[in-house]
Amino acid sequence: MFDYADRRRRLAQRLEAEDVDVLFLAPSADLEYLTGVERQIPNFGEASYANGWVTGAFLRPGADPIFVFPRMFAAFDLREEPEGELVVVNETDDGFATFERIARGLGSKGRIAVGDRVWAETTLNLGRILGFERLRTGTTLVNELRRVKSTEELEAMGRAIRTVEQTMAAVAPLVVPGVTMAQLAEAVEHELRAAGSRTPSFTTHIFTGLGSGELDSGTETAHEPLPVGTSVMFDFGGVVDGYCSDFGRTIYCGDPPDDYRETYGIMLAAQEAGRAAAAAGTPASAVNAACRAPIENAGLGQYFRHRMGHGIGLDIHERPFISPEDETQLEPGMTFTDEPSIILPGRFSLRIEDIVVCEEGGGRILNDYPAALVANG
Repeated sequence: MFDYADRRRRLAQRLEAEDVDVLFLAPSADLEYLTGVERQIPNFGEASYANGWVTGAFLRPGADPIFVFPRMFAAFDLREEPEGELVVVNETDDGFATFERIARGLGSKGRIAVGDRVWAETTLNLGRILGFERLRTGTTLVNELRRVKSTEELEAMGRAIRTVEQTMAAVAPLVVPGVTMAQLAEAVEHELRAAGSRTPSFTTHIFTGLGSGELDSGTETAHEPLPVGTSVMFDFGGVVDGYCSDFGRTIYCGDPPDDYRETYGIMLAAQEAGRAAAAAGTPASAVNAACRAPIENAGLGQYFRHRMGHGIGLDIHERPFISPEDETQLEPGMTFTDEPSIILPGRFSLRIEDIVVCEEGGGRILNDYPAALVANG
């Protein structure tokens, strides 16, 4: 489905341009992007194996990857053998000696880049073997390749988007008086699976606000019944073929008051302003400012408490960020979220979130789900 060899050829060009001999990556979005080695679904607590610290791959210009996996990973987590050399480290093997033999056998005399998701133990051992002064961070090198999505990647993201839209359509009617945030979160994750998502792309979050006394699927209020006259915000995502979606809508339980309807319109205007500003060559910070402008002009700026959005793809949050500090100029094919919110303590809260792809004349929303105000009353 994806041309991993071509991705590695482009990586080789980046490594040579940066005078980097070797890149070591642990299981991560970066490694999956370059080799197809699928990441595990995250656990709350860390799953570990004997010699687990060796897990990863060495990538070099002009050579196939060398994968080093503990036996348990190779036996139970490796879906198919990747292209390149595979070294399996058994529980009773001398993991350090095996790792040292491979690292020294690379013949590298220059800089060694290390991914951000590599264990500290692995990095320390690389430094002991090859010299700490030769190490540098490597994730930025791969991020620059991953930022612009290919047609195949956009199609995969589209499939992930379909899972959340199917889920929202199934769950929306459940927002009625007496339902709990825990019940809604459980329904979301059930429907995501039914729609074809491998796993939620992040912790499903269903909530009425962020202050004390608000209902939230992640707090002790998760099992309290929803009262009429309350807005419920949804924030969840799915995963298909390794690519993430991130989605949000708000449903009002009851008959919305006029000020809610007015504020909802302001939120929609903010999302549209952000989308329209997301043209190729525009700094990410300027797109964020464009999204914020309608909310700030309405005197509600203090209630939009976060950035417009973030890059998205194999990771749920990727650079660039659509936020005040990021001056990255957008390029066609970059994908990111457009997610304004307005949270008014003691009154109501609302948010919306779609995924946008940058094009020459502005952003294009990849979602099809309606953005219009919804009230179950």
